[in-house]
Amino acid sequence: MAAAAAAAVGGPQPPQPELPAPGLALDKAATAAHLKAALSRPDNRAGAEELQALLERVLSAERPLAAAADGEEAAAAGGGGGPGAAEEEALEWCKCLLAGGGGYDEFCAAVRAYDPAALCGLVWTANFVAYRCRTCGISPCMSLCAECFHQGDHTGHDFNMFRSQAGGACDCGDSNVMRESGFCKRHQIKSSSNIPCVPKDLLMMSEFVLPRFIFCLIQYLREGYNEPAADVPSEKDLNKVLQLLEPQISFLEDLTKMGGAMRSVLTQVLTNQQNYKDLTSGLGENACAKKSHEKYLIALKSSGLTYPEDKLVYGLQEPSAGTSTLAVQGFAGATGTLGQLDSSDEEDQDGSQGLGKRKRVKLSSSTKDQSIMDVLKHKSFLEELLFWTIKYEFPQKMVTFLLNMLPDQEYKVAFTKTFVQHYAFIMKTLKKSHESDTMSNRIVHISVQLFSNEELARQVTEECQLLDIMVTVLLYMMESCLIKSELQDEENSLHVVVNCGEALLKNNTYWPLVSDFINILSHQSVAKRFLEDHGLLVTWMNFVSFFQGMNLNKRELNEHVEFESQTYYAAFAAELEACAQPMWGLLSHCKVRETQEYTRNVVRYCLEALQDWFDAINFVDEPAPNQVTFHLPLHRYYAMFLSKAVKCQELDLDSVLPDQEMLMKLMIHPLQIQASLAEIHSNMWVRNGLQIKGQAMTYVQSHFCNSMIDPDIYLLQVCASRLDPDYFISSVFERFKVVDLLTMASQHQNTVLDAEHERSMLEGALTFLVILLSLRLHLGMSDDEILRAEMVAQLCMNDRTHSSLLDLIPENPNPKSGIIPGSYSFESVLSAVADFKAPVFEPGGSMQQGMYTPKAEVWDQEFDPVMVILRTVYRRDVQSAMDRYTAFLKQSGKFPGNPWPPYKKRTPLHPSYKGLMRLLHCKTLHIVLFTLLYKILMDHQNLSEHVLCMVLYLIELGLENSAEEESDEEASVCGPERCHDSWFPGSNLVSNMRHFINYVRVRVPETAPEVKRDSPASTSSDSLSSLHSSRRPKVLQRENSGTAQVFSLVAERRKKFQEIINRSSSEANQVVRPKTSNKWSAPGSAPQLTTAILEIKESILSLLIKLHHKLSGKQNSYYPPWLDDIEVLIQPEIPKYNHGDGITAVERILLKAALQSRMNKRIIEEICRKVTPPVPPKKITAAEKKTLDKEERRQKARERQQKLLAEFASRQKSFMETAMDVDSPENDIPMEIATAEPQVSEAVYDCVICGQSGPSSEDRPTGLVVLLQASSVLGQCRDNIEPKKLPITEEEQIYPWDTCAAVHDVRLSLLQRYFKDSSCLLAVSIGWEGGVYVQTCGHTLHIDCHKSYMESLRNDQVLQGFSVDKGEFTCPLCRQFANSVLPCYPGSNVESNLWQRASNKSIQDLIKEVEELQGRPGAFPSETNLSKEMESVMKDIKNTTQKKYRDYSKTPGSPDNDFLFMYSVARTNLELELIHRGGNLCSGGASTAGKRSCLNQLFHVLALHMRLYSIDSEYNPWRKLTQLVEEMNSQQGNEEQQPEVPILYHDVTSLLLIQILMMPQPLRKDHFTCIVKVLFTLLYTQALVALSVKCNEEDRLAWKHMGALKKNACDAEKSYEVLLSFVISELSKGKLYHEEGTQECAMVSPIAWSPESMEKYLQDFCLPFLRITSLLQHHLFGEDLPSCQEEEEFSVLSSCLGLLPTFYQTEHPFISASCLDWPVPAFDIISQWCFEINSFTERHAEQGKALLIQESRWKLPHLLQLPENYNTIFQYYHRKTCSVCTKVPKDPAVCLVCGTFVCLKGLCCKQQSYCECVLHSQNCGAGTGIFLLINASVIIIIRGHRFCLWGSVYLDAHGEEDRDLRRGKPLYICKERYKVLEQQWISHTFDHINKRWGPHYNGL
Repeated sequence: MAAAAAAAVGGPQPPQPELPAPGLALDKAATAAHLKAALSRPDNRAGAEELQALLERVLSAERPLAAAADGEEAAAAGGGGGPGAAEEEALEWCKCLLAGGGGYDEFCAAVRAYDPAALCGLVWTANFVAYRCRTCGISPCMSLCAECFHQGDHTGHDFNMFRSQAGGACDCGDSNVMRESGFCKRHQIKSSSNIPCVPKDLLMMSEFVLPRFIFCLIQYLREGYNEPAADVPSEKDLNKVLQLLEPQISFLEDLTKMGGAMRSVLTQVLTNQQNYKDLTSGLGENACAKKSHEKYLIALKSSGLTYPEDKLVYGLQEPSAGTSTLAVQGFAGATGTLGQLDSSDEEDQDGSQGLGKRKRVKLSSSTKDQSIMDVLKHKSFLEELLFWTIKYEFPQKMVTFLLNMLPDQEYKVAFTKTFVQHYAFIMKTLKKSHESDTMSNRIVHISVQLFSNEELARQVTEECQLLDIMVTVLLYMMESCLIKSELQDEENSLHVVVNCGEALLKNNTYWPLVSDFINILSHQSVAKRFLEDHGLLVTWMNFVSFFQGMNLNKRELNEHVEFESQTYYAAFAAELEACAQPMWGLLSHCKVRETQEYTRNVVRYCLEALQDWFDAINFVDEPAPNQVTFHLPLHRYYAMFLSKAVKCQELDLDSVLPDQEMLMKLMIHPLQIQASLAEIHSNMWVRNGLQIKGQAMTYVQSHFCNSMIDPDIYLLQVCASRLDPDYFISSVFERFKVVDLLTMASQHQNTVLDAEHERSMLEGALTFLVILLSLRLHLGMSDDEILRAEMVAQLCMNDRTHSSLLDLIPENPNPKSGIIPGSYSFESVLSAVADFKAPVFEPGGSMQQGMYTPKAEVWDQEFDPVMVILRTVYRRDVQSAMDRYTAFLKQSGKFPGNPWPPYKKRTPLHPSYKGLMRLLHCKTLHIVLFTLLYKILMDHQNLSEHVLCMVLYLIELGLENSAEEESDEEASVCGPERCHDSWFPGSNLVSNMRHFINYVRVRVPETAPEVKRDSPASTSSDSLSSLHSSRRPKVLQRENSGTAQVFSLVAERRKKFQEIINRSSSEANQVVRPKTSNKWSAPGSAPQLTTAILEIKESILSLLIKLHHKLSGKQNSYYPPWLDDIEVLIQPEIPKYNHGDGITAVERILLKAALQSRMNKRIIEEICRKVTPPVPPKKITAAEKKTLDKEERRQKARERQQKLLAEFASRQKSFMETAMDVDSPENDIPMEIATAEPQVSEAVYDCVICGQSGPSSEDRPTGLVVLLQASSVLGQCRDNIEPKKLPITEEEQIYPWDTCAAVHDVRLSLLQRYFKDSSCLLAVSIGWEGGVYVQTCGHTLHIDCHKSYMESLRNDQVLQGFSVDKGEFTCPLCRQFANSVLPCYPGSNVESNLWQRASNKSIQDLIKEVEELQGRPGAFPSETNLSKEMESVMKDIKNTTQKKYRDYSKTPGSPDNDFLFMYSVARTNLELELIHRGGNLCSGGASTAGKRSCLNQLFHVLALHMRLYSIDSEYNPWRKLTQLVEEMNSQQGNEEQQPEVPILYHDVTSLLLIQILMMPQPLRKDHFTCIVKVLFTLLYTQALVALSVKCNEEDRLAWKHMGALKKNACDAEKSYEVLLSFVISELSKGKLYHEEGTQECAMVSPIAWSPESMEKYLQDFCLPFLRITSLLQHHLFGEDLPSCQEEEEFSVLSSCLGLLPTFYQTEHPFISASCLDWPVPAFDIISQWCFEINSFTERHAEQGKALLIQESRWKLPHLLQLPENYNTIFQYYHRKTCSVCTKVPKDPAVCLVCGTFVCLKGLCCKQQSYCECVLHSQNCGAGTGIFLLINASVIIIIRGHRFCLWGSVYLDAHGEEDRDLRRGKPLYICKERYKVLEQQWISHTFDHINKRWGPHYNGL
């Protein structure tokens, strides 16, 4: 047979399109065995040929795809049942051949036995749940599958669970990526020695078959790929091909899972170049192969790739054709190749981007290495497979197959090289892709596995030029979207930037490539190579410069911008990801001295790039006005490397700094950003829309600040420390546009700034200077100090949770840097500065998280307002920090008033930056400070307390950082004089403080008040217009030393700049454009400026002392403290000066000034001695007075308003506390509901809508605001105390058969089987499930007012959280949720008092009265408004619950149904109140539930409706209870009819409610007591019967005899023994006790009965009835409930109900039987009742017994008990399949009431348009559902048609929720929260406590 088959396939003829011969198909196994044998022979050439031919025939590539393409299945497959069949056939063949004739499964098992792999390598796709352990990881990308994680030991490690974004693979067992200690048990290094060698013949067939199989796959891929016509790959076609190939790829994937042995065979096949060459060369006569090779070449060409012929050397391997030649040819060489290559790219970019931006010509640079970008040559299957994988845009299956192979080391290297070789092609495909997101994820899925391994990355860098490829590819990618920069010189700019509106940036398409780059730079060996390679650095700086100045903002001056562009997101993301993160990566390798060279390289090329940039944008010395870009990555690279050089590498700063001119240029743009920030906050950019504010916020936001604002400020600090201080200070004020404001004159003109912005811009400028001078982040603070300062700043703004702190503290963005969140330094600093506040649970329900709050000593010593200002995104946070600081000072008694921000001592400066302090000692600053102090003292406009605060701060900084020794007489300034020399003699602040200035010449508008004065003759004239100061003779200067001249900041700055430029080079003169000063002088329209001279005669010291007087409001308030206590000068640190307001600050400064110099001390004393004349009141013109008055009035009005608001808020708060407090009974004011004093004749109600009060009347009834809701809480009571646990394994299941609802259901259906339906419905209560619960907030309103209120709500278009159409509303007063109004029955209280009088009628009389009253038909009152309302509220009550919870009758719609439903509503409300009181009445008193109870009103409504159904007196159970029926046998006559329910089977509590509701209301107290007494006799008999059934035969006999003896005693009717014995003897007549045997044993309790245990049983049996009855009495008659111990509850309640005779002696041990009061002789009535039972048990003894034993002791309802650790829930449920649709739900949830597993929003489980959760909430909780969402750890509440997120009951170690498990930290149950949840469920207060409700439209 086999030989024949071989002959059939042998021979070289091309394969025919029909299937192999049928015989052959039948016996594949035999053929395979034969071939294997043939191949095993030493000379196996014949066998090999035979196999090849067979494979050729079986795997013919034409079949399936031709079929797919043409749709002519029959033709193609030769009638073989379509392509699917042929493919399956081929796969079957392959499996058979691999197994060599054996079974395929056995073959798999055999191969698996030889798996030496010590790696896990499990590959997963997006959304898979994996783990990451930072303690065990070497690479930050390390991840583990759940199985390996749980099998390893990670206790105490820093790990988290995460949901994979892009997919990944498990690293367990890979020691390159993680430490071996973290490996799981399975992968702890297996040594390969104990795995036997693979037998040669096992995999022999695989080596022959697989190459053909893979080639066949590649042919399919070639065939299937059609180059799309319009450059848009038609995804349909691609997906179609991929679907067809699904089985083949899955087959390969299964092979990889067979383990290491099979993987190494596959590796050989995939990387063998000879195989590939033989099969794919397209030579030979096979037409099909030729065609496929042609398609391959076309595909290559269309991808913009060339296929080098073999004679060419392959560029990547030997760089001879690579960099060198191209680099030499320079621009010219590369232009040619790039020109044609880019055209396709250009078109698709332009086509898709209709932005109308000018597109630039492409850059053609020599860095473009042609071999990198456009040459691909495939030498093995692996290479071509990857090519097609990319071409098909990374199909998931292919990616998984390629990754599954990675555990094979040889494959890993080959694959990584192949991946790198295709890198440029990947980038091109990615750019064109329409699904770039999916594709990006798949790319990263692969690359992160390859590049996280340092060894591999180093190898590829060395052998394949990985770095060159990456940088070039990135550069090339960005070049496709460049536009001309409009910064500075729009016309002539040569600079190009990326266009942030392009899809490439907007959609972050570049991130896979950038993230790979960041990943490889994290390896030291690779980063060093990068930093050493000058060519690469140049290219990289070139790349960074594309982002320099992107997203330029131009200030809109006229109208608001039409379209707010959101491109800034893209810009910030691009700078952070593409520039900053690689920078941090590089910086992390420049930590030690040995790496100085690297820093020098970076700094050198960075400066070159900056110089090129300045040239390109044509920048000289002035930035263009009204422009700002937040993106200066080159500046930031330079700054950060400088900082690193000084901090870690001990480099000399000056050796890496450029000349002065360059420094001047460098400072301009960062300074421009700081000024723009102030402008934006001053609302000067308001016409640019909100997005500009967004940019300002993002710039300082925690994820960006250390890559943006921090480097900018540091760079400015460096520039300031090296440039001339006067120049720097004047630049600052000029940039902030406040130069004109700095004049002594009271009026001025500002040519560049509107008056309303002046104040905030001045504040901005001073604040910036304070930050610049006091920030030490890069100037000497250690990492731990920085972390501490950051943390303190964040905590001072607000208390923070642990996770938000981690998020807010800017950590070094590179994962390998020192501060990893959760690292020891973080935790230790946190515990040093903050206290943990555990989560709070307020009964109101707002749940707090665990918070950290600053320690007291932090507020005292470390609160740093400067740091807070720097780090606040919102200005309100600064205020919040100050408020908290104020509160701390008040609380600790340190300072009572409104404090100023404290002055904080700074860390010492690093020596390299000492020059920064010269800013504080330059005359320009001193003049500014002097001027501002003077202006503040004189009350000039536009100055604020903030300005003064900053001025004093700067003075204090100057005093703290003054030069060591102070020369009293400074050397006269050499060189040309400057006009500010005439203000101050020297530049030291300490000496300048005491320098008196007598006169100042100012330029003022002619209208100013100063003009009128005559000027003293001695002043010299010097005006603003001449920019250079006129040279005056020295002598004059000395004479007039007290006169200061006009001072112009601008002129100063210009001169400085000129000087520096002239000094640096003589040619530079041509560069500087002559500046006209017209920009700064006033335009002609303004009034002329004239010069005036002011008499000042002040020094800084004297101004400070006068300020002290002004601030304190007292004359001579300042008295030098050292005059009293000389100690002050010796010990400078005085705590009393640490905190305080302006006065304290001034005192502190004067003290420091006195300390620094004796002269100052003397002058201060002198100034204080002169009695200061009062500060002259300003002459106020009428107009000014008017504006001042206006201001004052406004201020007063504002204060008044504040006061009112505060008062209102406190009122509201106190109201809310009393009204909204749902759970705490203590602080509750009872709402008076109809309980006024007796002398008032009628109850008075207040309407909360119209505010009138009055009684409720028939025609204008008042009603209570109520919420009706269906509830199944009662049904969840169980009879065991232990709450059920949530199932977390397959074995644990919860069965609901033991719940209260189930037991009652069974009882009712049992009764309905044997008895008359109408009688059954009177014997039980319903409402255990779906009962209607009525609750009220206690407020009342007129029903007509309510109707108009609802109307107004209906017309209100605001979206409320409730549905007005369903009658929902919120109480107009307390805003509690409600949905109906319960009418109050008009009635007087006096009447009820009369009814309560005790009467002396005998019980027999009362029984008759009751019967009569019940017999009267209840006529419905006439049609009044009240009766209408009563009807409508009854309708509401019915509609509250579902029909199935109302209709239990066998005849639908029978009145018995309504009757049953109505008294059950009363039962439900009483039972629930009992549960709210904890299940018993021991606490007594009126609990919260009592005060807010509406039971009284509810009873009226129910009674009114129940009286409509009169029970036929024949059937009234009252008869059976109180009369003996004469003819007992007559009942048995009518056999054919179902009997009535025997009275002993009736539920006594139900009988009570029926009897009471059948009486006319209001009820008399003695009638009530009568009913209770009668019912108690029945209840007691039931208890005795149940007891008799529970015990065994012997006990029964013993009791029967014992009781019989006492029967004739006088109190026989009140002795339980006698009664019990009588019951037993009566029931023995029937068959009740005869059912001995198995069933009975189940019921018999094994305990021996003692009199005590029997008494306890009887009491427990009766207690539930007594409790409900007492509650009822409490509500109907307003009597208080007594409190008692648990053991005396029975006796207390029975005496309270009047069951205990008053003369009862308390000495005896209490006996329950003494409460009995038989209306008729006991033995007669008992025997009558027992007769009914006997007649039933004749036929149904079993059921008869079951109905007698009632479980009366239900425990309180509980939610399911949850496990301690959330992970146990998560691991079980997140992969659990849904029982309905057997799929794993996307959003699984579990019900916390019954443990049912449901799909949230799952469409699969939808029934009649209800999703599963909503459906379950109706079935399980009658509309209330509590679900735990497994994937989010959050609890969701469904209430009717609304839902809300409740929060989580699982918190992490820091007391925080982790919604959606984003952080993935371990979570633990928070018992308090769970209690709160359970409490809200039981008390039905979800609606009131949770505020955020929304409609769910049945879609949950």
